[in-house]
Amino acid sequence: MKKTDNMVWRFFASVRLALFTLLILATTSIIGTLIPQKNPPEFYVEAFGQRTAQFFQMLDVPNMYNSWWFLGLLLLFSINLIVCTIDRLPNVWHMVVMNNLDTDPERLEKMPQRKVFHVRGDVSALADIAAGLLTKSGWKPQRENKPVGTLLFSQKNAWSRLGVYAVHLSILIIFAGAIIGSLLGFKAGVMIPEGSATDTVYEAGTEKPIPLGFTVKCDDFNVSFYADGTTPKEFRSNLSVLDNGKTTIDKRAIIVNDPLDYKGITFYQASYEPMQGFNVVITNTATKVSQSFQIPFGQKISWVEGGIDFGVINQQVHSRRGDVSTLKVWFSDGKGDPSMFWMDNNATHTISNPTATYEFQASQVYATGLQVAKDPGVWTVYAGCILMLIGLYVAFFLSHRRVWVYIVREEAADRCQILVCGASSKNKLAFEKDFSALVECFTHDSTLQNA
Repeated sequence: MKKTDNMVWRFFASVRLALFTLLILATTSIIGTLIPQKNPPEFYVEAFGQRTAQFFQMLDVPNMYNSWWFLGLLLLFSINLIVCTIDRLPNVWHMVVMNNLDTDPERLEKMPQRKVFHVRGDVSALADIAAGLLTKSGWKPQRENKPVGTLLFSQKNAWSRLGVYAVHLSILIIFAGAIIGSLLGFKAGVMIPEGSATDTVYEAGTEKPIPLGFTVKCDDFNVSFYADGTTPKEFRSNLSVLDNGKTTIDKRAIIVNDPLDYKGITFYQASYEPMQGFNVVITNTATKVSQSFQIPFGQKISWVEGGIDFGVINQQVHSRRGDVSTLKVWFSDGKGDPSMFWMDNNATHTISNPTATYEFQASQVYATGLQVAKDPGVWTVYAGCILMLIGLYVAFFLSHRRVWVYIVREEAADRCQILVCGASSKNKLAFEKDFSALVECFTHDSTLQNA
């Protein structure tokens, strides 16, 4: 049975099927963009109502791009592209590789662009002149002697007929990359307080724990503000990566638009959150002995080696930012009355006692908010996009252009007829200009006129 007689084959090779699946994919993609993805069921009940939320869950709308029906649409469209390519590519390939010197002379006389010259001379000599004129005009001719004359042929961009199939292939590659990323990748988030580490992140929306296979530590976090004192200007985290007990990345600073990449997983600086705790550094200015602490609010802390007890006993919170603006410190070295003082957050206060002088530095502890993404199919998608751009350029801006020059002897008139003709797969107007320039070259060539 021929493919054209097979109803199933005709169905999957149909252009209408391609247009239908494209329309449905575009429509559902818009829906998936408008409806937030991968949120808890309670979110959809609150946002859309109980019945609509149940309908969404039945169709797996909250995870639409991984749903069976969306993947089925992608599969249907992919099969349609493959079948269309198999169905039409052989004829197109034949046009690309065919021997155009076997073209029937009667067909040449019916070409859309043609011009006939009558000149005196030998067929072989005229063929040499015509070959030179084609070469001069940017055409590389092939030549074949016929029973009654000589045929010259040249073409440009024969492979441009394959541009549309490069686009077909690019779409399949993009689909493959998207499916790889969807099945093997994830989008997640995590909050890591300064000085803390984690080997687990939590999937966006579902909060499902995802083990990283290594540990990420927040060594330090800093935030700066604009002159209004409330708008964050920049916030950055210093991250370390520990893998198999060894530090593989040490204090890599990340900011917005400058993420950390490790083993195909990308960590983006996304947010921050003030915590109920303080980073404290105490330095004895005489001995230069220094010690760092991370302490909770409202608790007495002891530095045994330094003989010091201290704690943050009060704090004032910034009315707009929600973080600590000033804090009250209780401090004692056991050799006099304890000191109590207010100081600004992220500042240094000097404590002068009869026996020693100390520098007390304190700053509120922050947690860095990281967006975490893994997409193993991203490079496949990039490759598909590049191939698509190339295919679209070839398909829309290049055309398969062909010219023939057929020289035959007119015995009755004792002269030769030169038929110059050509055709283009598309962009007929541009080819018409090129063909007119070629004809002009033949018309005004002195050697051809002398012949």
